[in-house]
Amino acid sequence: MIGIISYLAFFLTIALILAIAVLGLNLQWGYTGLFNGGIVAFFGAGAYGIILLGGPERIDGFGGFSLPYPLALLGGIALSGVLALMVGLATTRLRHDYLAIATFGVAIAMESVMRNASWLTGGATGLRGFERPLEAIVGNSFAYNLLFLFFVLVCVSLVFLFLEILVRSPFGRLLRAVRENERAARSLGKSPSSVRLTAFVIGAMIMGLSGALYATFYAFISPQDLAPILTFQIWAMLIVGGSGNNLGAVLGTLVVWGAWVGSGWLLTALAPTHLQLYTGSIQYILVGAIIVSSLLWRPRGLLPEKLSIHALPPPDPGSPGQGSESQPANSPNQPAENTQ
Repeated sequence: MIGIISYLAFFLTIALILAIAVLGLNLQWGYTGLFNGGIVAFFGAGAYGIILLGGPERIDGFGGFSLPYPLALLGGIALSGVLALMVGLATTRLRHDYLAIATFGVAIAMESVMRNASWLTGGATGLRGFERPLEAIVGNSFAYNLLFLFFVLVCVSLVFLFLEILVRSPFGRLLRAVRENERAARSLGKSPSSVRLTAFVIGAMIMGLSGALYATFYAFISPQDLAPILTFQIWAMLIVGGSGNNLGAVLGTLVVWGAWVGSGWLLTALAPTHLQLYTGSIQYILVGAIIVSSLLWRPRGLLPEKLSIHALPPPDPGSPGQGSESQPANSPNQPAENTQ
């Protein structure tokens, strides 16, 4: 029984960590229309940032400042925001396809730096030795995993609440206005470039939070954790759940991650030994099939965006200009006076 609970806690912890990244992408794409193909760059910035700032001293490289966990967490998020600001200033003026190519190039460049800058990132072997907060006090690994699951759940709830307030605010309506008709938004005196940059940075910082929690949970990060498949998975979660709907983003994460983990378990348990070498490839095919099926069955996702139309209030019969008693003297239904 403890083993089942422990595995469910592990499953939900990773799923909720990924859900935070999907929520960040939903702000960028679902509400603003920004196609971010470099998710792993900002996810990785948060992951590497928290270990460099909060990890033990490194004799052969940069980092290891042993900062308290809250400061290291905020530092990882801030590092993702700075990276997003630099990338966004150069790319958010581009259209969808060019923006996707540019941000994907940033992700490839980031992965290359992480793999080769051994003095900074530990190279291909990654960074390890991070002391997880309160682990020494709790002691029991089972209890600690449950405690960390609760912490991640709190983080997801706070991000979800923040985004719900944001998208229902005037700024959220401005995001949708820029997404639907940039020229109309500009004609009203708004700056689409500034709006897109703001949404891009906020979404990237949320992805950085996801990466920081991921690195905290494993107490380790390496370039292998930031493969392009991660970007593919997060996009699949948003497409299946429904872009423009934060609850749909969380639901899509649980569905796709459940399919990914479940397919891996089934293939390992049931597939012949000579086919288990292709487990990863079969999982990619499965996720692709889920996306295609979702687009055919629910093109807008399991929980699509809810568009609200605000109708004008009905006119007051007693107000001036309404009704026959308050009709103006020179209305079309009443001849004008002859003043001659």
